[in-house]
Amino acid sequence: MNAAGATSERVYDALKQRILSGEILPGERLEPAAFAEQLNSSVTPVRDALHRLEGERLVDTRASEGFHLRMVSEPALRDLYAWNAQLLRLTARAWPDRPAAHKADTLPIDLQRAIRAFFDLFAARSDNSEHGEQLDNINDRLASARVAEARVFDGLEAELRGLALLFDHEGTTALLKGVDRYHRRRLAATPAIVRALYRA
Repeated sequence: MNAAGATSERVYDALKQRILSGEILPGERLEPAAFAEQLNSSVTPVRDALHRLEGERLVDTRASEGFHLRMVSEPALRDLYAWNAQLLRLTARAWPDRPAAHKADTLPIDLQRAIRAFFDLFAARSDNSEHGEQLDNINDRLASARVAEARVFDGLEAELRGLALLFDHEGTTALLKGVDRYHRRRLAATPAIVRALYRA
């Protein structure tokens, strides 16, 4: 990779991490010149990165208003949670009839990374690469909501440990019941999660 390519990837990775971490509030304007200064880059790689993130449905462009982080409404977040549950169920039903190569007892300590890694296990067990692509995208799009969930719910670590035990030691039916409970909890609390998303 040449120097320009390395800079573009570095800028893209840095901007994406800021978005996924919940550091930037939904609807906030994203100023390419300001990011370029912060990231020791020219404006062009920043604009390229923002267009790439727009393609991933993390950023919006508005006519004559530039780039903004996508707004999050209650109906949109409910749809994302419901789609995540449906996609996990679809992926699990396509698993080949052999034991999982990876176990959930090796999840990272950091809660946000652990949640993502847990759902990545569903894709890792599938032979269909599209499952991984779709789960990776939904993980990105739900990342900031998962940060906000920590302001709404208690016991998230225990909840994830319970899901990990189901993944490692129970059958697919029991696991999917646990995944459904996980999502029903969030669907019921969507208004509070949206409010938490917009808190600085």
